Order: sequence, then structure tokens, then C-alpha cells
Amino acid sequence: MTVSPNVDSSTQITNSRSIARTIRPMGVSLLRGLAFSGNTLFAIDSLRGFLLKVDPKTDNTTVVNPYLVSEFTDVTGLAIWEDTLWYTRDERVYFCQNALQDDQIVNLAPELFATLPYEANGVAVLQYTVYVTCQRAGYIFVFSRETGREITRFPTPGIGIENITVRDEELWVCDRTEQTVYCLERGTGKTLFSVLTPFEFPSGLAFHLDPQTGEDVLYVAYSGDELYILDNPNSEEQYQLAKRDRSFIHPLYYHYNQQERYATSNGYLIEMSYVEELKPLDEVILEDVEWRIALPSETNRQKIREITAIGMPFTEEIQEGERVAVFKFKPFNSKERRIFGWKALLEVRAIKYQLTPLDVEDIQPLTPDFRAKYLVDDDNLAMESAVVKDAAEAAVGTETNILRKLLNIRNYVYDQLSYSLTSKIETPDVVLERGIGSCGEYVGALLALGRLNGIACRTVGRYKCPAFPEQKNIPLPAEYNHVWLEFYIPGFGWVPMESNPDDIQDLGPYPLRFFMGLAWYHIEIGKGIKFQQLRNKGLPVNKEEVSVGSLAINHVRFIIREELPAE
Repeated sequence: MTVSPNVDSSTQITNSRSIARTIRPMGVSLLRGLAFSGNTLFAIDSLRGFLLKVDPKTDNTTVVNPYLVSEFTDVTGLAIWEDTLWYTRDERVYFCQNALQDDQIVNLAPELFATLPYEANGVAVLQYTVYVTCQRAGYIFVFSRETGREITRFPTPGIGIENITVRDEELWVCDRTEQTVYCLERGTGKTLFSVLTPFEFPSGLAFHLDPQTGEDVLYVAYSGDELYILDNPNSEEQYQLAKRDRSFIHPLYYHYNQQERYATSNGYLIEMSYVEELKPLDEVILEDVEWRIALPSETNRQKIREITAIGMPFTEEIQEGERVAVFKFKPFNSKERRIFGWKALLEVRAIKYQLTPLDVEDIQPLTPDFRAKYLVDDDNLAMESAVVKDAAEAAVGTETNILRKLLNIRNYVYDQLSYSLTSKIETPDVVLERGIGSCGEYVGALLALGRLNGIACRTVGRYKCPAFPEQKNIPLPAEYNHVWLEFYIPGFGWVPMESNPDDIQDLGPYPLRFFMGLAWYHIEIGKGIKFQQLRNKGLPVNKEEVSVGSLAINHVRFIIREELPAE
């Protein structure tokens, strides 16, 4: 495998060692552009037309254009260079000369700078160069600030609406659909690395040099909506499900490990509890039972601080490199009632692997051991069926590069399937024919097509913490388990890929946010082994006779304890 020399291979870039506060401007609906002038933060509320001055320490919010809100309605991008304010609206880029004095807005007299063929989304300015993002064109346009003429253009790194800021020799771009922030070379537009954001719908970004700590903090605005329970005493149904605007600004922390080709972002300390409540459906007596439950894994994005027993003690074993809790019953009687399981304190972060197709052109073939273990039908994948074989061939065509092959497979499955929670996991041939699948059925189809095309892959999971990082120190139950997959790149290792969350629109284009990436709320447990297994006298119990589901009810709970700084 070749490695592109983006930066020195020993370089590790981390932007923060402490936690900055979340900024919540008062009375906003749809935050878009952000810009700092000294310690003063300016932002655009695109819906209301407010140009806002926000105190990052107190959230105090001032509308600085009280008589010009119509002129700033639908403004999307915002930038400040020296004393000039820049913004984008519709297809045009405007600037206001001599707009700032001592970090105060003193003049708003817009002048037209440039007109794009389509709607302009974001703007950034550094010295004599202006950068403008345009989703519909698919480019970042680069203009001369002095002449207004286009110098060059770079392809946008994602598929969604993007905003932009500039720092030294870097362009930083946030993508609303990709839920990603990209760091690009300013001169070439080449992506240096990218990180997932902790919240959905990033809509603006700006750097601020904190004078007290000396840290250069990247702030990202988020704008969307949230569900809540409306208390309406005048209605027959007093409590109703409703939506409301949700806009705020949060610091983005990142750590880029160039040597190992991955970048992590905002982390959280999470307490996860997994408990089984014995409640058998039928009478069962077994002489010597081991109830084996996998424990969380140690990975580049997930670290275990501690694991403790719940309800009854367990012994711990290592199975294929993974930790397993073993609960022993001698004998097991279905009339007894118990609660047992484990609690883990975990550091989790979002991760994004930084590999391109060019990086994996020269990989070695799989070893015989890997081929025997990961290219076979060992999980009802229907790999011998004509439906699955034809799909495997149609998905890849003549492609030979492992990343492009897997992307083609993913896009093919997304084109063929729509997500729906199902009561039973069917085989990939059935799923592909009916066109609907759950996360486990997406994984089955992806595994079958990947393995038939010579890509070693496996199912991983097991749960996702509810994605509410602001709800700290309260129990957050998880209603369903979740699975995704990993694929193996010879000479590099296992890389994750989500099952269905990126299947967001019919026939694409599909985002790449969870291709070689996982969000902070994914909890990796028992990679490459069964999550639970019953053994009687040392031998696996036939699940057709006695299954975990017929013996117990599981309870899963998460508590988000705190946010973590960059590694």
C-alpha cells in the first residue's frame, strides 16, 4: 500500500486541550455564516435577516442591522477581512467597506463583488483572495479580491451545502449533509484530512484565538430542528409531539494522526450498562451453563476506563483478541430470577480514516487464512444464489480498486434498498428482491456482495448511544441494537463502514460521512465474535432448543458523563 505524503508522517495535529463553552445566541432560528473580529463573534440568522453580534462568554446577542433585516434575509455566508465585511446572498457575493471599527459594525453599505452561475453558499477572505462555495456547481470558486476575476476553482469535498473559512495556508469547509469538516490545502484544494462533527447539520464555521489560553479554537454553527413534547392544556390530547428550531455554536476538537491515517473529533465519557433479566418463556434445567457476553473493544476511537459487574460476578476471558464476560450457573433453573451484566466507562470519539483509492492501489492479496475466514458464506448470506451472484457482478463491473469496489457495492445496495425495521433478518437474496431491509439486512447484502468480490469483511456492532450529547448525567435507554461492518485492507487493517444511515435519498448521490468513519455514539463490542453465547458443559447450546431471547430480557442504558478534549 502506498501512502500520500500530505504532511510529515510523524505529524499529529490537535487543536485543543481544554473544553470551551457552547455558545447559544438568543432568539435565533437559522444560523449560517460565522466570523470573528478580535474577541467579537458575528453570525447570520438567515431566516430572520439578523446580522448578530454575540458575546461568546455570556451569549448576549445584539442585532446590528435593525433597519436592514430585509437586505440580510437569506444571507448564507459571512467573512471579515481587516475592516471589510463579506457575505453571500443568492448567486451574488457582496462586501461592505469600512464596515468595522474597533470590532464594532459602523457601516453597512453593500457593494456587488461577483455573481456565480448558481446560489453561493459560503465565503472566506484572506489577503487578496476570496473563496466562495457553491453546492450546485460543485466547486469552490477562487477570486482575486482586487479585480473580482476568477483565478481558479476546486471541486467541493462533499455533496451538501458547504460553508467555508480560511486559516493561514488552509481552507476549512463544513458540509451540512456529510456532517463533516474538511481541512484543505489553500493553494490546491486538496483534502488534508476530515473529521465528523458531533451534531448534525453544520452550517458555518470560524476560528478564534483565545487570548487567555492561546488556543486556536474552531467553532461550528449547527442549525436544524428538534422534536419535543408540547404541553398544550387547551387540547384534548394535552401532550403532543412537535418540532422547534435548534441553532447553536459548539467548539470542534480534532486530532489528526497522519502516521496511522485517521482523524478523531469530539469525544465523550460514556457509561454503558448491559443487563440481562432472567425471565424464561419455558421451563429449562441445564446442569453447567456459561452465559458469555462480549465486552466493549479497545480501538483507535474507543478506550475502556473500567468495567464492573452488575448483579452477579463474572470471570473474564479473551476470545480472538476480544474480552468476554463469563457468567456461570451450576445448575441453571428457569424458575430462578436474576439480573446480571456489566457496566463500562468508555472514552469514545468520532473517527474518520484518511485513505484514498490511490493509497490502496498496490495492496497485497489476502492471505489463505483470511480468505478461508472472511470470503465464505458463514452467516446465511445466500452467496450461491443467482440473485446475489448477479448483484455482485452488476455492482462492481470491471473495477479493481478495493475502495472503489466497496463504494460501488454500497451505492448499488443503497439504490436497491430502502430502510425499514423488520421483525426477522432475511437472507440477502430475499432482501434484494423485496427492496426493503433493516440495518442487519443491509449488512448481510453488503457482506455477501463484498465477499463475492474478494473483499474480506465482517459484521460489527452492537449499540448506539442516543445521540444527545447535551443530555448529560441522565439515563438514556437504547431501544434497539445496531450493526455495521468492517472491511479489511491488506497492509493496513480493518476499516469501518456503516450499514444504512448514509442511504438518505433515492438513487443518490450518497454522502461519505460513515464510509471509513464512525460517529462518537457508536459503541464497538466484541468485534469478530458473537455478542452472546450459551454453553452447557463447555459446548455451545443449540439455539433452536434454547436461545438467549427465550431466557431473558435485556436492558441497555447509557449515561453521558462529560465531554472530552482532543487526544
